[in-house]
Amino acid sequence: MPAARAEGAGKSGPAKSGPTLEQVAARAGVGRGTASRVINGSPRVSERTRAAVQAAVAELGYVPNRAARALAAGSMDAIALVVPEQENRLFAEPYFSEILRGVSTELGDTDMQLLLTLIRDQRGRERFAQYAAAHRVDGVLLVSVHADDPLPDLLRDVGMPAVLSGRRSHAEQLPYVDSDNLLGAQIAVEHLIGRGRRKVATITGPLDMYASRCRLDGYQEALRAAGKEGSAAEERLVAQGDFTEEGGHRAMRELLERDPEVDAVFCASDVMAAGARLALREAGRDVPGDVALVGFDDSAVARHMDPPLTTVRQPIEEMGRAMVRMLLDLMARDQEHTRHRSGGRDGTDGQPTLVLRTELIRRGSS
Repeated sequence: MPAARAEGAGKSGPAKSGPTLEQVAARAGVGRGTASRVINGSPRVSERTRAAVQAAVAELGYVPNRAARALAAGSMDAIALVVPEQENRLFAEPYFSEILRGVSTELGDTDMQLLLTLIRDQRGRERFAQYAAAHRVDGVLLVSVHADDPLPDLLRDVGMPAVLSGRRSHAEQLPYVDSDNLLGAQIAVEHLIGRGRRKVATITGPLDMYASRCRLDGYQEALRAAGKEGSAAEERLVAQGDFTEEGGHRAMRELLERDPEVDAVFCASDVMAAGARLALREAGRDVPGDVALVGFDDSAVARHMDPPLTTVRQPIEEMGRAMVRMLLDLMARDQEHTRHRSGGRDGTDGQPTLVLRTELIRRGSS
């Protein structure tokens, strides 16, 4: 469902003459999120900060939105699953449904409610950041995060516990659950080379996503080990996709135009492999006779293709479950911190991480 609207005060329209939350924050010498936490009764602030904000409220005569304050007080018994993608990707790609299945299953034995939030643009991102700053949820699970997405850091800045599905970079500072994308891609390409394929191409995912870059690195590492990587001819064998079937179809046609002798393709997702399979069929190429095909995910798409798709299995449902366990541990740790000292998490010490193994599932396409 769409992101819920944050009802807290702080945006002054033309007809409002009262002081704003931004003015309170400026008077107290703190950030907007910190001021919001004090006004909403959050324990995640120091006594000194609380006193400064309360003094600014009194001096300015600030009156908060009572409904928002009631919503934000205490634990909301709710976790948000945030997907910064369009609806067509959410409902077309099995990856998201499997993550959702794992998350909902793991939450089944708790009292937590799950809120599904799609973020389509910058406005939606800012709106959800305000929603989180008011602590209307107790934690956030972030799926399909791109490298330049500021939302994870915005959540950290307002003291909201969050866990990522996949990293934004090798130097990720926030808690995450990931799969071994590099090794998974490497074993897929090694399999194709081992089957005697001479020109192994790849269709990547969006290269502003760390998982896509790791899968490309694994492809290149396998070629390098086989003495096939580095020439200008090999660079023609890389086409960028976008994790959609249309993107896989387009990239496969591009590869065939560049080099009609391509005899194997590693696709960075099963959905793109389905698109590539259609393009190969349109070009009169047999799979696996003329072109061997390998995907990534081991989704239902792989099992139902003709022929069934060889693919790299990543434990997507288990990733969802592990994300929930990690987030609940973070939330418990936050509560322990508030019992023993003032202030919230500093976001820098000992953040948990988990990388799950991948494996090659051999089927008829290679």
